[in-house]
Amino acid sequence: MNKDAIELVLCDMDGTLLMPDHTLSPRNIEAVKSLQAAGIYFTLASGRPPRAMREIIRQLDIKLPVAGFNGGLLVSPQGEYLQSHHVHPDAVRITLDFLAEFKVEVWLFVDDQWLLRDPHGEMVAHEQQGLGYAPQVVESFEPYLDQVHKIVATCSDAPLLMDLDQRLQPLLNGLAVASRSQARYLDITALEANKGNALVTLAKFLDVPLSRTAAIGDGGNDPAMFHRAGLSIAMGQAPEEVRAQAQVVTGTNLEDGVAQAIDRFIL
Repeated sequence: MNKDAIELVLCDMDGTLLMPDHTLSPRNIEAVKSLQAAGIYFTLASGRPPRAMREIIRQLDIKLPVAGFNGGLLVSPQGEYLQSHHVHPDAVRITLDFLAEFKVEVWLFVDDQWLLRDPHGEMVAHEQQGLGYAPQVVESFEPYLDQVHKIVATCSDAPLLMDLDQRLQPLLNGLAVASRSQARYLDITALEANKGNALVTLAKFLDVPLSRTAAIGDGGNDPAMFHRAGLSIAMGQAPEEVRAQAQVVTGTNLEDGVAQAIDRFIL
């Protein structure tokens, strides 16, 4: 483990900081407050749109920029865009054409808009509960192809999404990045949009050496920041391939693993 004192913690939200019902536990709130009181920076990196991060930002009184869309957007606490990466339109077309052959729901995120064509999909209610706002139903995605921050393919069949992830990667061929943020979610974001790049940008913004940063996460989009951070921490329930890429493993999100990590490895 890196011995440098940690000055910046970049933390994933869903499956990491949040409970399965998308709420903050009192213990995690207390741990983050302890970090802030100790003068250690704490902020968030999520696959979510920034709009769906605002309530957690408020509850934790975060005063720093946050990374939405896996780093596709860096946003100030006031909502100002500091950095924005759209998915290449060719990658959007390739992805939409490929996914059309399979029984998955496809969503587009354009700024803070959540766009879909089928409002009755099995995953819509779950996503709406997590995001805290309703989707916008559109007849076609065609008008939005050059404005996309993230594409999501989702269904209850996790093995299918794993297979689609592996098959889509070579089709994108350097145009975009595909990663499973959770077992039932396959995210496609801009090539420059990953949590590792977000960590580098945030550390530079705060004048913190990367060796003094820590990253905490649980999903397939989190090793990108694990590989750049001085200290990488995987959640206990993370898939084995994610845990294997972290330096240490903490408890699950049901066990307040973030608070455990803060107490044990950082404070």
